[in-house]
Amino acid sequence: MPEVQENRMGTAPLSRLILTTGIPLMLSLLINSLYNFVDSVFISRVSEEALTALSLASPVQILVSALGLGNAVGLNAVISRALGEKRPDKVRKAADAAIFIALVSWVIISILCLLFVNMYFDWQSKGNETIARYGRQYLMVCMLFSFGQMGQWVFDRFVIASGKSSLFLFTLSAASLTNLILDPIFIFGWLGLPRMEALGAAIATVIGQCVGCVAGILINRRWNKEIPFGFTLKPDFASIKYILRVGFPSTLVQVLTSFVSIVMNSILLTFSTTAVAVNGVCGRIFGICTVGVHGIDNGLIPIVAYNYGAGKKHRIAEAIRWTLVYALVFFLPFFAALQLVPGVVMELFNAGSNMMAIGKPAFRILSTAWLISIPSLVFAAALQGLSLGTHSMILTMARQAVLPVLFALLLRLTGSLNMIWLGYILAEAICIPLALYLWRKAYANVPES
Repeated sequence: MPEVQENRMGTAPLSRLILTTGIPLMLSLLINSLYNFVDSVFISRVSEEALTALSLASPVQILVSALGLGNAVGLNAVISRALGEKRPDKVRKAADAAIFIALVSWVIISILCLLFVNMYFDWQSKGNETIARYGRQYLMVCMLFSFGQMGQWVFDRFVIASGKSSLFLFTLSAASLTNLILDPIFIFGWLGLPRMEALGAAIATVIGQCVGCVAGILINRRWNKEIPFGFTLKPDFASIKYILRVGFPSTLVQVLTSFVSIVMNSILLTFSTTAVAVNGVCGRIFGICTVGVHGIDNGLIPIVAYNYGAGKKHRIAEAIRWTLVYALVFFLPFFAALQLVPGVVMELFNAGSNMMAIGKPAFRILSTAWLISIPSLVFAAALQGLSLGTHSMILTMARQAVLPVLFALLLRLTGSLNMIWLGYILAEAICIPLALYLWRKAYANVPES
């Protein structure tokens, strides 16, 4: 049997490997973040009510993404580990199982859409029919045609798992550029098309996702031979179980994050609908400003998984050290901008005086929370790389779900909106010792060959 050549995940200098794996992911995540960011920028030109509708839709979009993310995280760790173990049979079974899970996820999302979207906006819009109408139009299209998004999650992670992260850039570029071009055409009715506003934003989004999915299939077929794949209605159920076991905690965290966002929006609505719009804008800006942190984190997962499978414990520790350094370096310029000129950022969303007054302190407070979150994000990614999804889930649930809601419920009694934002800083600060404890406990049990 011919000797299998060692993958660069186990041999390349980590100071360079973290960057070569992470930078393409950063660019890709930046492009991916443009989906919601561009939608919001254009929709803010329609009306503040339309922007509020998209902010209310955001928690449900997180719920939709939860199924795709859990599948992606699970297959990423499982395939990377199989590659490290030199088991091409396990790689093929895991790839086919992931495609099957994506199909089932789309069916579940479509059913949830038909059952609950109307009910959700009747509740969250607080009787504002304009907000409800915009929200229903947007979510119905995004959910019923989410098969492109589910497929894109899978085929993007195939190239990440094999260490070819630069290919990920092309699939997301195809998707986001399509969305960017089509957004104003459909929203404002250019080129002779009718003005569709929120519905147009949704149509542009799903078309972009489908383009990205097709690009992912073609790129993997042509340039990612390490991961063969196909579609089957009889997948390997051991592989499905393994993917779900690793990825389910991430799905659960996203689901809980979705419900937390709904609770937060309900709390903010007691102040004003403008506060909800600002919260949505902060979420969009968060997606842009943290691409460096999340790109490096996502690149860390397959590196940790590969070296875990290959028994190279020392490389795992070194990878985490470099990831912490790079994540901080990439976020600091965004942190400075949000602290110094938050009003300039708000102007992108056509903010009026009331929205500006709420948004400026929100950006300053929340950007501080995002800075404090970096260690927790890095250790959560490393835990996923060790297939310890439950540990990662505990950490992420604490900082994204349990503590923010607890502090928001308590601090709203002060009657100050800024105190609600402050709760995020408190949650992140408390979770740093928890992250260190979970990681040290897990790392102590990693064998080294």
